[in-house]
Amino acid sequence: MTTLKPRPATRSWAEPWKVKMVEPLHMLTADQRSRAIAEAGFNTFLLRSDDVYIDLLTDSGTNAMSDWQWAGMMLGDEAYAGSRNFYNLEAAIQKHYGYRFVTPTHQGRGAENILSQICIKPGDYVPGNMYFTTTRHHQEAAGGTFVDVVVPEAHDPRLELPFKGNVDLKALAALIEKVGAKKIPYVCVAATVNMAGGQPISMENMKAVRALTKQHGIRIFLDATRAVENAWFIKQREAGYAGKTVAEILLEFCSYSDGCTMSGKKDALVNIGGWLALNDQALYEEASSLVVVYEGLHTYGGMAGRDMEAMARGIVESVQDDHMRSRVGQVEYLGEKLHGWGVPVVRPIGGHAVYLDAKAFYPHIPQDQFPAQALAAALYEDSGVRAMERGIVSAGRDKVTGENHHPKLELVRLTIPRRVYTQAHMDVTAESVAAVWDERKKATGLEMVFEPKHLRFFQARFKRR
Repeated sequence: MTTLKPRPATRSWAEPWKVKMVEPLHMLTADQRSRAIAEAGFNTFLLRSDDVYIDLLTDSGTNAMSDWQWAGMMLGDEAYAGSRNFYNLEAAIQKHYGYRFVTPTHQGRGAENILSQICIKPGDYVPGNMYFTTTRHHQEAAGGTFVDVVVPEAHDPRLELPFKGNVDLKALAALIEKVGAKKIPYVCVAATVNMAGGQPISMENMKAVRALTKQHGIRIFLDATRAVENAWFIKQREAGYAGKTVAEILLEFCSYSDGCTMSGKKDALVNIGGWLALNDQALYEEASSLVVVYEGLHTYGGMAGRDMEAMARGIVESVQDDHMRSRVGQVEYLGEKLHGWGVPVVRPIGGHAVYLDAKAFYPHIPQDQFPAQALAAALYEDSGVRAMERGIVSAGRDKVTGENHHPKLELVRLTIPRRVYTQAHMDVTAESVAAVWDERKKATGLEMVFEPKHLRFFQARFKRR
């Protein structure tokens, strides 16, 4: 008699889309991969995309657009001034994010540059819930000093807390007391916190930050790159929000800030584009003047009309609950599979990526020998999966002393593009990570042989020690 297996306790879910077009992939041989990573200086950013099998380097601009977005591309109004697509984009941002004024930019770092220049003066301090590479660079280039005010729990990769991206209110209050409110142009709140493993900030914490800053007349600007994912986590984890839609939660969350920078290449499901959104008209007028210098006219800001239309439609699709359930669900699938196998990953699993704990992988490799960089290279050699370092290389150097920053987290990010890969690709990735984990004691560190002046993780080159 055949023994039947019990049915699973929960029903399976599937992506809320079907495949209409495919892009063929191929995997190099092991020898070819070894040569490719060596020629790239053991920096996955310097690999040719043709040499990559599953590309988890970033979710920035690597998403698959829908048929509705592609149809919108055919409606691009490429007028130099006053493109109808700008007004469609403006209306979508006003409806779903709630800000009054919109300045389009070519991508998120364009918005960061403009915000930093119009708000930060030399000697200012900019507190934030953990740094992000390009954000801190622009703040420092404008003469500011970044101050980390994320909760201490964010630096513990194994700690299971629902909102490890929260702002440490005591630390923020202490900074205000120490330097004075006039030296703090704004608080930069990231939702979610990329460098902590894609960890969200709660609505309760956001309200508290708003209340504290309001007492001192300090603005809050949101890094809204993945704020829709943050809204999904609030819906799943915070009391009182289970019955609300992602769109409703996003709108409330943004209402506690004075504006945002945005890389539309993430949540908004496009390959290029971003914006700076503001509620203050005077600041908006300053931003509109600078965008003409650095980006383009204030009604296109470095984007073609077709790109603005695709982003406007992507915003509408991004706030749909079914989309976000699938998007975060795929990341959780990969992360929970690795966790179940005993592979050290940042807990809880974040919204856009699974983060491998390189210190736990390679405790025998000192941080100054770049263990996360070595781990990313090893993963590519094993299977052709491209990930990226988020540790000492990304942290860069202290602008005063020139010494390396030594972050508590030394991570490798497996970043999942939206609507691109299947669960089978996640299985292949998980098995490759497990294989590298099994060989972890054989790994050696790296030596940096070329270091660019700015944002070194993009172009630095290494050799094996």
